[in-house]
Amino acid sequence: MKLRTLFLSTGLALLGLGLVAPEAPAQETREVVLKLWSRADRSGPLRAGNIVAAADQLNRMLAAAGSEVRVKIDLFESNARGYDADALDLLKAFAVGKGPDLYVAAHEWIGAFVEAGYAWNLEEHIAAYPEFYDDMIPELWKSVEYKGARYGIPQDTEIRMFFYNKDMLRQIGKSEEFIEGLPEMVNRGEFTIYDLVDLAKEVVDAGVAKYGLVHRPNVGPDFQMLLASFGFDPYDEEQGKLQASRRALNDFYDWLKYGVDAGVIPANMTSWSWDAVHASFRTEKTAFLKHHGIWNVPPQMKEFGFEGPEDYFRTIGWLNSPPAKKGGRPANLSHPIIYVVNPQSENRELAALLIALASQPYLNTLHAVSTAHLPIKYSQLGLPIFDTEGWAVKAATPMLQYTTFMPNHANVGQFNAIIYKGVQAVETGRLDPKSATDFVLDELVNEIGDEVIILD
Repeated sequence: MKLRTLFLSTGLALLGLGLVAPEAPAQETREVVLKLWSRADRSGPLRAGNIVAAADQLNRMLAAAGSEVRVKIDLFESNARGYDADALDLLKAFAVGKGPDLYVAAHEWIGAFVEAGYAWNLEEHIAAYPEFYDDMIPELWKSVEYKGARYGIPQDTEIRMFFYNKDMLRQIGKSEEFIEGLPEMVNRGEFTIYDLVDLAKEVVDAGVAKYGLVHRPNVGPDFQMLLASFGFDPYDEEQGKLQASRRALNDFYDWLKYGVDAGVIPANMTSWSWDAVHASFRTEKTAFLKHHGIWNVPPQMKEFGFEGPEDYFRTIGWLNSPPAKKGGRPANLSHPIIYVVNPQSENRELAALLIALASQPYLNTLHAVSTAHLPIKYSQLGLPIFDTEGWAVKAATPMLQYTTFMPNHANVGQFNAIIYKGVQAVETGRLDPKSATDFVLDELVNEIGDEVIILD
């Protein structure tokens, strides 16, 4: 987008909002205060910071236009331990009339905020400002949709994938053509998730690695990516409800058992600490595969002693989760954080305009590069910083074409926790895959009730 177009669009918006009057004489300034709610997060301080910076930019525009209006951000940063706790605190604030004008949230909570009347339908806003939004990465819009409409603007995202150790494949005699071509074999559906276990078994059986595959040791969304390999779709978008396929869930648990029986997945994986999981992949001859996210790259660079991207990609490769059957589609998982506007705010149009300004390439790139998160627009990748500091983020962005998102449903955390019980039961051998499937589906119905649909 040309800078001139940005200023013209913003100027017209300000006129429409009554913040600038044509040929207005200089007057004493007056403040319009917008309340912003954001979780205090050291891993992403610019989620709120970029809104503050956008307000500064807008105030410079207002001053240049001779307007007496100035915008001030009243920032509240909650101390919630996670985005689920933060969302619940925010819902409580809204319930007692203390909701903000705009807020930062995890995308999966958008449905709950819409149903409660606390998220503004942004379809008209997005359509009115194509110059702000036309180059948004298309897949990201799905993360802010609820029952066919968009109620938020993606602020950032990431990719969760498989990391694999190329040196271990070299040690078991695999060719460079195979090693470097593995990601595309997965993407073409030529290499399945069972093939992945078999390959990891070769590495373990050769004594090159102690463990073949490690994953998160506790409840979390990452397993959805693996479930997607088996055709498990956790969300009925039309009804806005969670859903679970008996067949796909059973197939997933079958695969887990296959991995444990092969000596690839540790049977006690769910009792590990996060430190043990991270150390297992970063320690030579420990783990061949690790299932986690793009933000792992900086610590990997440090632990392996890599000096730059060439060093990194000679040793480490990335894979989407392969399909369960040949010819299938691979998958990964992304978890966008989003901006949302309160429809009850007297300044909702202004709040939306600030989000639009905060979503432009420069500000969004500062956040993306400094926190190892993916940008929200393909146009950002042309900025030179993505060839230096942001090289890993740039390399991962094309993987978004295969991404999935958690359901935009308030019970998704509970949903994930119940499915995780099945993971624990199968890997430890307490239940066989069929019994684990039956148990999990019964638990889903008992605990979530009418908000979950059981398929098959």
